[in-house]
Amino acid sequence: MDILSFIWSPSTLNELIAGSFGGAAQVIIGQPLDTIKTRAQIAPPGMFKGPMDILVQTVRKEGVLALYKGMASPLIGIAGVNSLLFTSYAVSRRIVSPYPELSLKEIAAAGAMAGAANSVLASPVELFKIRMQGQYGSATDKRLSVVFKDMWRTYGFRKGVMRGFWVTVAREIPAYAGFYTGYEFVKQRFKQHYGPQLPVWSLLASGSCGGLCYWLACYPIDVIKSRVQLAESPPASGGSFYMRREFQAVLKESGWRGLFKGLSPSLLRSIPAAAATFGAFEFTREFLLKTTGV
Repeated sequence: MDILSFIWSPSTLNELIAGSFGGAAQVIIGQPLDTIKTRAQIAPPGMFKGPMDILVQTVRKEGVLALYKGMASPLIGIAGVNSLLFTSYAVSRRIVSPYPELSLKEIAAAGAMAGAANSVLASPVELFKIRMQGQYGSATDKRLSVVFKDMWRTYGFRKGVMRGFWVTVAREIPAYAGFYTGYEFVKQRFKQHYGPQLPVWSLLASGSCGGLCYWLACYPIDVIKSRVQLAESPPASGGSFYMRREFQAVLKESGWRGLFKGLSPSLLRSIPAAAATFGAFEFTREFLLKTTGV
């Protein structure tokens, strides 16, 4: 079997399609709390008192639709990002083990590999989402197309569009190791009790657990990523140096608590958003399996 046949199995297209549906469900349901999370991480010190204050001020000053700022970026790239994620995970499972049933360690390894691959598309999508969410309803706010043109024109591809790539990689690897491990662990426990045909609520509960594990695994690196991608200018150096420098800046500004800004809305968001992600993915994949037979 050549490498192309190994990667592109008959079910790969189903994974791609189901992944895009799962990602779209995640964005639509989770975007308001994601906006609150991002603003908690990037707002100037003293601008907000906490997550609830962010919610109240955002709705009062900018309207309810402001909670969906930056949604165009993940929705535009959602088919690619989530299709890549779920397909990479399926391929990674086959690389880690030829057997369909994996141990939790093997699931974590496959999730980490999928997260690394996912960073290629997730990094620019996250960057433009964060830069849209970092606008607070002033007359100088820019549309997504303008933000993209400015970043490309001023800084180019590497330092503009792909800014924060390595910190995104550093986030995605542990995040998706936790994401899939949490999901599969709870799903396996439900299967022991209910058998292979799980009720809908158990799939949603498994997805929610995966989402909680995602955020617990990627903090505080997610705070560092948001700050790097929102900064006016790109990091002066690459690799781990700029991450360490940003880490120290957060400590200086806000102490240890600053490293966990936005965690509470992230955890709250993950319950419905991750449930919707896995629910939409599993249902779409099952429908395609029955329709196509692969």
